[in-house]
Amino acid sequence: MAEQEVKKTVKKSTAKKTAAETKRIRVTLVKSTIGYNKDQARTAKALGLGKINSSNELPDNAAVRGMIFKIKHLVRVENVD
Repeated sequence: MAEQEVKKTVKKSTAKKTAAETKRIRVTLVKSTIGYNKDQARTAKALGLGKINSSNELPDNAAVRGMIFKIKHLVRVENVD
């Protein structure tokens, strides 16, 4: 039973480290989605970008990078320290 408690504490501590070490990026909508495909407007909305010059800090992972690539002509991306 003591081994299970040790394993639980190890899992929790590694989870905290990975959450603290994740890199973040700031995405800013710099161009309107009017005139582009609807799926590009929905992608911007899913990233939390509603109006021009709105920005959102997101985790830097493959899913977010793929969404940014889809609307790269509409957004500006910066690293957050």
